Amino acid sequence: MKLTKRSDNVSKDENQLGISRRSFIRNTSLAAAGGVAGASMFAPGMMKKAEAKIVDPTSPIEIKRTICSHCSVGCGIYAEVQEGVWTGQEPAFDHPFNAGGHCAKGAALREHGHGAKRIKYPMKLVDGKWIKLSWEQALDEISKQVLKIREESGPDSVYWLGSAKHNNEQAYLFRKMVSMWGTNNVDHQARICHSTTVAGVANTWGYGAMTNSLNDMHNCKSILFIGSNPAEAHPVAMQHILIAKEKNSCKIIVADPRRTRTAAKSDHFVSLRPGSDVAFVWGVLYHIFKNGWEDKEFIRQRVYGMEDVRKEVAKWAPTEVERVSGVPEADVYETAKLLSENRPGCVVWCMGGTQHTTGNNNTRAYCILELALGNMGKSGGGANIFRGHDNVQGATDFGVLSDNLPGYYGLSEGAWKHWAGVWDVDYEWLKGRFDQADYRGKKPMNHAGIPVSRWIDGVLENKDNIEQNDNIRAMFYWGHAVNSQTRGPEMRTAMGKLDMMVIVDPYPGVAAVMNGRTDNVYLLPATTQFETTGSVTATNRSIQWRDQVIEPLFESKPDHEIMFRLSQKLGLSDQLFKNIKVENNIPVIEDITREYNKGMWTIGYTGQSPERLKAHQKNWHTFHKTTLEAEGGVADGETYGLPWPCWGTPEMKHPGTHILYDTSKTVAQGGGNFRARFGVEREGESLLAVDSYSLGCELEGGFPEFTDKLLKQLGWWDDLTDAEKVKADGKNWKTDLSGGIQRVAIKHGCIPFGNAKARAVVWTFPDAVPLHREPLYTPRRDLVADYPTWNDSEAMFRLPTFYKSIQDKDVSGEYPMILTSGRLVEYEGGGDETRSNPWLAELQQEMFVEVNPKDANDLGFRDGDMVWVEGAEKGRIHVKAMVTRRVKPGLAFLPFHFGGYFEGEDLRGNYPEGSAPYVSGESANIATTYGYDPVTQMQETKVTLCKISKA
Repeated sequence: MKLTKRSDNVSKDENQLGISRRSFIRNTSLAAAGGVAGASMFAPGMMKKAEAKIVDPTSPIEIKRTICSHCSVGCGIYAEVQEGVWTGQEPAFDHPFNAGGHCAKGAALREHGHGAKRIKYPMKLVDGKWIKLSWEQALDEISKQVLKIREESGPDSVYWLGSAKHNNEQAYLFRKMVSMWGTNNVDHQARICHSTTVAGVANTWGYGAMTNSLNDMHNCKSILFIGSNPAEAHPVAMQHILIAKEKNSCKIIVADPRRTRTAAKSDHFVSLRPGSDVAFVWGVLYHIFKNGWEDKEFIRQRVYGMEDVRKEVAKWAPTEVERVSGVPEADVYETAKLLSENRPGCVVWCMGGTQHTTGNNNTRAYCILELALGNMGKSGGGANIFRGHDNVQGATDFGVLSDNLPGYYGLSEGAWKHWAGVWDVDYEWLKGRFDQADYRGKKPMNHAGIPVSRWIDGVLENKDNIEQNDNIRAMFYWGHAVNSQTRGPEMRTAMGKLDMMVIVDPYPGVAAVMNGRTDNVYLLPATTQFETTGSVTATNRSIQWRDQVIEPLFESKPDHEIMFRLSQKLGLSDQLFKNIKVENNIPVIEDITREYNKGMWTIGYTGQSPERLKAHQKNWHTFHKTTLEAEGGVADGETYGLPWPCWGTPEMKHPGTHILYDTSKTVAQGGGNFRARFGVEREGESLLAVDSYSLGCELEGGFPEFTDKLLKQLGWWDDLTDAEKVKADGKNWKTDLSGGIQRVAIKHGCIPFGNAKARAVVWTFPDAVPLHREPLYTPRRDLVADYPTWNDSEAMFRLPTFYKSIQDKDVSGEYPMILTSGRLVEYEGGGDETRSNPWLAELQQEMFVEVNPKDANDLGFRDGDMVWVEGAEKGRIHVKAMVTRRVKPGLAFLPFHFGGYFEGEDLRGNYPEGSAPYVSGESANIATTYGYDPVTQMQETKVTLCKISKA
């Protein structure tokens, strides 16, 4: 038998023992018919619709600087514009992140400048037909209906689903608008991608964000990827990783259920059972502790609770780790040895680690591993958490969340008063906008709203079981792909029960076609980020400014203009735009930036004025490609994008923080330590750092958060100006609007948030030390008794949440295969935008399921056959089988970017005329099941059960 080498290091023979992506596409019926491009996408009629106008090729070319709007790497792009038309693009070779690199999605970005499949004008579904509306008519009808719902059922009956595709200014304005509407029923995509990261990481060392950067990964000597596949999900990030491999002989370890394209580049690949991350990590730590490889001095100085972790890890002998995770002792030991012998090293995780009922346990286990190895706060170390959408980091920072205000201020009275002060509105007026009733002693204003992962239950659950006045009756889907959420069949039912749906997006999205409705669905055409301007936060916390490349296409409007027009109808515009100038119905973006600069003290979004951000944008070439530090020029010594925290006011000229918790630098130059956000002692034991502090700090040891009282106690109060004293009196570093407390703390070498130990034990979480718990739907019934899930809960985020009652039902006999999901390099998110791009659609033309040859043979189908994949809650999808050794026997993998079909039904006729994507397919999440993390309500997509049969 002749074997050939494949690009992903999986052998393939000529009799289809496995199949490459390219071969799979070649063998599909669409490709055989000539593919998307050959078959229809260049039809003359479509080309006429796509063209804005005919451009004289000799006309002058204007160059615009923008940032890719796909993943959160933040690649720079030079857009070439002639006579207002986007005619060409180049990856920015001088940009510090991508340095001339592009992935497939980035290379196809100019299609946004044509947008043939976009929503062209406001529309409404009437008797099953889409009819055109004017903007005035659409907003008038929508506002009258939601105001009526508010009057009948209260403000919480309208759900505001925001977006990671908004720029920072739009995200901030959206949360502000919803707050003035009077609800915390607001959320965005971060809930279902990295909410367990934010919770787990923030509760370990202070901030819930990536600690280093892609560029700093050049300095890594080892990298552990666990539940992360950057070769497909973040290809330009992979370039930085390969630099580390070449420069430092960096050892790459990949732990994943599938042999991914990233695994093809690894020095060591570990195949673990989905849902067993904690067991695997504790197995690695077992060998680290046994051999004395931990960084004992780092732990002594900067970590609280590691002894409790040791006790749990001691239970995970190699035989038990293999029984639970499926990973042999030799592989676990080799992982521990490679990480220990090659320091500094970092750990990288994505949704493979977060989208579990135990997601917060997973993320904390990864953090504890880095603490044990002493990798935190160091160049080449840290937790490098790759974010998905281009501004999912920024939208999270700006509080488009059901449990936070901008800057992670929470929902306490003090947090609301802080933002009322920033917004210059009366706190009592703001309070009066909310439902005033108590629900089990909880007031809606100060109680987390329903998260996006559970809006379905907000509609369908008996209202007596929900901690608010009534069910959700109206939904705004403002830049959100519903097919990225689990429980598709129940979602369709919920959509049908709503009074109304409003979809605000450049593209119709799956929500417009899967809802089963015939009326009262509105489509409002928003622009892309290339038709407006503003800032966006990359995965490493750097903030980048975008130029407006082209004027809005068709009748689309920027999101912040739509918010202004809608707020006028809702009677909120006077308060919402009190200190934000509006010109020709468009709020001035720079005014929004300056307003959030006044309030975002917690995470240091205060030092990045529009002027500073624009100066960085105009001088990409001056920033070093590894250190991210400007070498001369107007930003000399500053870190690119002024990554938060960028302390104090813009006038302080803080350079931004490249590496969080780095004690080798002064705070004034971007240094720091772990945050004191959990008190100063617990059970008589100090939580403050010991013999560890930032370079130049005048307090040589741990200290609490800075307040006016601490400044007075230290004798530093008179370092404030008289004006600062007035504003700082009675305040702390988070609420002092003058910035004086931060300025004085930094003057004395101290970081404003205090100096404490990181927590290996989070006593406020369901599992203080992360535990392995079996997934709700597990084929390993032998493990349930030893590692059960939690008990059902009466109310989490306003809703009852089930655990034990689901796990107790054994369905593994009928549904014997594990089902997991993930990304493809060609598409992003729910996929409507990328599947509507002809260049990307040509590359990946069908939805499929990956199945091992053994399972295919046992179940009686072959590569390329159509099969039914049915999930454990009966949702089923009709897809093509890709038979491949990338997955082990007993495991099936689905990409989650598809939509337009529903359980075999073709829904493409439901799109407005001409707007159906070039490529459609079943949504993976029709087959996924119930399951939510108890801390954040993260959905469980990475491990459930299914059965597969030939169609």
